[in-house]
Amino acid sequence: MVCNAHRVRCSIRVPHPPLHTYHQAGDLIIGAVVSHLGIITNSIILFTEEPPPTLLEELVVVPKYYQNILALAFAVKEINANPQILPNLTLGFHIYDSYDNARRTYHATLLLLSALKRLLPNYVCDIQQNLIAIIGGLEPQISLYVATILDIYKIPQVIYGSTPVMNDKTPGLAFYQMVPQEAHQYAGILSLLLHFKWTWIGILIMDDENGERFVQAVFEEFSQKGVCFAFIERAPKFISVSQFNNMLQQGAKICDSIMGSKANTVLFYGDSYSMVVLRWLLYLPAIEHVVNQPKGRVWIMTAQMELISFLYQRYWDTEIIHGALSFMIHSNDPPGFKTFAQRRNPSSTKEDGFIRDFWPQVFDCDLPNTTVSEVDGNMCTGKEKLESLPEIFFEMSMTGHSYSIYNAVYAVAHALHAISSSRALTEKRVLNFHNQDSWQLHHFLRGISFNNTAGDEVSFNHNGELVAGFDLINLIASVNKSFHRVHIGRIDPKAPPEQVFSINESAITWPNWFNQTQPLSICTESCRPGSIKKAKDGEPFCCYDCIPCPVGKISDQKDRNECHKCKDENYPNKNRDFCIPKIVTFLSYEEPLGLSLTCFAVSFALNTALVLGTFMKHHDTPIVIANNRNLTYTLLISLLFCFLCALLFIGQPQNVACLLRQTAFGVIFSVAVSCVLAKTITVVLAFMATKPGSRMRKWIGKRLANSIVLFCSFVQVGICIVWQVTSPPYPDVDMHSMTEEIVLECNEGSVIMFCCVLIYMGCLAIISFTVAFLARKLPDSFNEAKFITFSMLVFCSVWLSFIPSYLSTKGKYMVAVEIFSILASSAGLLVCIFAPKCYIILLRPEMNNKDQLVRRKK
Repeated sequence: MVCNAHRVRCSIRVPHPPLHTYHQAGDLIIGAVVSHLGIITNSIILFTEEPPPTLLEELVVVPKYYQNILALAFAVKEINANPQILPNLTLGFHIYDSYDNARRTYHATLLLLSALKRLLPNYVCDIQQNLIAIIGGLEPQISLYVATILDIYKIPQVIYGSTPVMNDKTPGLAFYQMVPQEAHQYAGILSLLLHFKWTWIGILIMDDENGERFVQAVFEEFSQKGVCFAFIERAPKFISVSQFNNMLQQGAKICDSIMGSKANTVLFYGDSYSMVVLRWLLYLPAIEHVVNQPKGRVWIMTAQMELISFLYQRYWDTEIIHGALSFMIHSNDPPGFKTFAQRRNPSSTKEDGFIRDFWPQVFDCDLPNTTVSEVDGNMCTGKEKLESLPEIFFEMSMTGHSYSIYNAVYAVAHALHAISSSRALTEKRVLNFHNQDSWQLHHFLRGISFNNTAGDEVSFNHNGELVAGFDLINLIASVNKSFHRVHIGRIDPKAPPEQVFSINESAITWPNWFNQTQPLSICTESCRPGSIKKAKDGEPFCCYDCIPCPVGKISDQKDRNECHKCKDENYPNKNRDFCIPKIVTFLSYEEPLGLSLTCFAVSFALNTALVLGTFMKHHDTPIVIANNRNLTYTLLISLLFCFLCALLFIGQPQNVACLLRQTAFGVIFSVAVSCVLAKTITVVLAFMATKPGSRMRKWIGKRLANSIVLFCSFVQVGICIVWQVTSPPYPDVDMHSMTEEIVLECNEGSVIMFCCVLIYMGCLAIISFTVAFLARKLPDSFNEAKFITFSMLVFCSVWLSFIPSYLSTKGKYMVAVEIFSILASSAGLLVCIFAPKCYIILLRPEMNNKDQLVRRKK
């Protein structure tokens, strides 16, 4: 053995167990550290009906991982057969097994770096001169062990499994990852959950650093998007004999938690061996007391998990994986790979040391060169077919991890091709390429971009991660303990944002428990439209009560957090789950109320006209002359217009009608009340003038009455002019006063001016009532004061009642109240003042003479 001069004691040897290797010579060598066998120390559980489980210690083949070795050998074979990639150069490979063990991984890595068959600890002896890159490993920790050593030599490492967990003690390790960025997988899981509205899920992780990192990475983001966790369980990764009972108890608790939860969806984030653990956990009810028996669950599995099984699980039920949804590293079948695998057998290659463990175990036979004492069953013929194995042991289609290895070999080859094509190295220099020059390969690896034989593009981002997405797979179990994959979706980070996540729901087969209906995984049933969610105290936000929307608001979708109002032109329906268009309404002539009021107004107007005609016909009679004909005519005409002005309030509001109706009502009523006031004052003055020596005679006459009417009326006219000039009424739309109606109305413009009109009219009425009340005891011949008193009492009562009635009604009924008040008060004046006179004129003409009028009360 040759060592550097300053090193001593080179003869120290480190014993190792037998190594499983696969070598192929070449000008340049690609090393590989793979996972094929595992040292299962005190953790193989053999389930049988009788006796109870036993514990063994041995090397166990993971059958499916043999495809990873075939993928590397197939890629090298293709490259060597392709003169376009590395002309005049051949690739070789050295493959070692990591045994998923730190010591043996370090050992295998050092062997790849050494040209000798033995190692000297702490010495660099005869370094492998033509090693250009190393592919591996599968598990994050294994990859980290390899990276720690390769970082010293700056040899590129291409990882085909999960990314190692970096920490402060491992800075700057340069490696390339043949799986997509894990953040894309997190986003894909979230998109899948939101797509099916699975907001109440369970999480099962392995009890290690990677599992905790996953929970920390997704917890906040998932919560922000409305996903809650019913439970977070940690599956134990290793056990020992002393911990076996605790292991069973812990597994039973995990099984109880999963099966007892309302969450029908369970997200399992694990490593490549986690499927073995999952099948073991759900097999516990067969040997351990578990309260909640297995039920159907939709399992969501991450791409790190390989659908593998140990050989001792050969006859275990595969029902657990039926209907599961699994993210998977995108893979394709390179042309010729299936044929390459079909031709594989122990006699086809002597250099493959892995097949000598793989073949006898998967086919349950013994190889021909096995000693007689070791033969325990059938002899292997070499005619056994890999395609006959259940898919859980071996697949003829390339798996995601095998596809990553295949692309990794091609990535290194294309980087070498780029080097040979550049001015950096001549062909002769490439032939003498040493691992001391491997650092130059990093630059070319970062920039490679090519299409592989399956047609997929392969390139790295600035972090050395593969620029690719994930496939979404539906796992379908078969009756023969096998399964097949159905491609149902994809995560494509290079697609437009709305197309990054795609899924074909119709292609999904759900677990049998759900009878092929889409499972629900929610804490609380969805709140129906018309209600909103109210969080329960002390529980996750996904658990809530449903309460109805308040009056006037709706929720038109399920699971709303807030109710909202309808637009102004709509209103909520009875269930408060959608909006109904409001009906446009106004007081029209066609509806019963409007028609009735119109009939009353016209009837009273006709009666007023008849009374006016009667008085004009008998204008020379004493009773007409005694009651001041001019005031009487003016009062009757104003009452006629009062009845007619009510018609301005009926019908669709227009500009002219809105401008005229309140001002006309105010002015005409002021004229009528002024006439009543003038008549009252005239009566009082007439009585006072009959007294001996009274000076009131000079005030009696038409002039005083006309002055009172004109003055009082012009004051109201002035108020109305100011109103029209400053803030005139206008047509408006009231969308808020009535729940189900849009009311077309006249906006008064200025409420203050409207109130001024009413207040002034009220003042006139109160003055008239007061004067008439004081004159109520005058002699019978002047009993018109009593009628005026009673008429003004009716008038004031109507308008005092109008105020609360008007304020308490809404919409078109406010207009109806005002019309009713106009008609009632006008009718009160007409009936109370003129009915007695018409009675005398028409029915008791004998009383219509001067003697009756001058008769005094004895």
